[in-house]
Amino acid sequence: MTQALVPAPAGLPARTAPSGPRRVLRAVAVVSCLPYLSLKVAWIAGSRVGIPEGSSLLDHRGVMVVANTVTVLMDAAVIVLALLLTQAWGRRVPAWLLVLPMWAATGLLTPIMAGYPAQLAVRALGGSVAGHDGGDGGAFLDAWVFGVVYGGFILQGISLGLLFLLYARDRWRHVWRGRVADLPAPRPGRAARACAAAAAVLALYPVTLRLLWAGGSALGLNEAQATAYTADFAVLRTLEAGYLAAAAAGGLTLAFRWGPALAVKVPLALVWVGSGAVGCWGAWHFAASFGAAADVAEQPTAAMALSYAVQMIIGALVAAVGVHVLKERAGTGGRAPGEGAA
Repeated sequence: MTQALVPAPAGLPARTAPSGPRRVLRAVAVVSCLPYLSLKVAWIAGSRVGIPEGSSLLDHRGVMVVANTVTVLMDAAVIVLALLLTQAWGRRVPAWLLVLPMWAATGLLTPIMAGYPAQLAVRALGGSVAGHDGGDGGAFLDAWVFGVVYGGFILQGISLGLLFLLYARDRWRHVWRGRVADLPAPRPGRAARACAAAAAVLALYPVTLRLLWAGGSALGLNEAQATAYTADFAVLRTLEAGYLAAAAAGGLTLAFRWGPALAVKVPLALVWVGSGAVGCWGAWHFAASFGAAADVAEQPTAAMALSYAVQMIIGALVAAVGVHVLKERAGTGGRAPGEGAA
């Protein structure tokens, strides 16, 4: 996306200072990053706080430093985004420079925001849950670390998401007005329709795998996961299938104009969240599959690696459909065909 892709409507008032709610959300976003950043910086410096003896994290010091440095930069980007979304200069930032990192943040944080509470619910209801181990029986991290880190991620996701909604409402509300029926007729939008159809077909593979794994099948799983089936594992795999379904459904709805009475923002939201979750986590796991596993039993199988690669493709295809629709909406000023300017 470029700034010209979704221009701000004429006469948009300049905001000189963020409102009270925005300042509160910004503070929550920044403060919620501090525990995670503090832990990561401490580990990079050599501290073992939260890392028990025998953890596989201690086996490869160089890899740990590089990985933690990357994740420090990623979480620090949340602070930058929170500032950008609440400052006057942030309203002049090119759209792509904001949308791309926000899309990635949404994709990475959404599964945590849904998955961690689901795991806690499974535990509270007495279901079986996976231990925090490194695959050899030794603890991977102290249990409190997961609560601190994931709790911070959830707060980051909520606060950053609300800030982005407020920002997008001010700058781009014209692109999601109306219903699907108000979208321009799918002109030579063959590329968008082809992307949506291809994404839906490709999604059948990872969706099928996730549902099989959720049901207890070990098909395509590595030995470590195949022998450690738990209730929370099933819940997480089901959620992953849901993200894939959301991405495919949103892309098809926008590309083929399905559900004409549906508000445009519904399929746009499915595309935004679904493509981000599928594409970003697919890329994360695919990159991680090239790293040296602590145990050969934890090494991703060919089926798992292929699934991650397919997810990246699906995420890119569905995101392309969303970009295409936003270009259409920007070209018409968000109006239905034949609708005059207000």
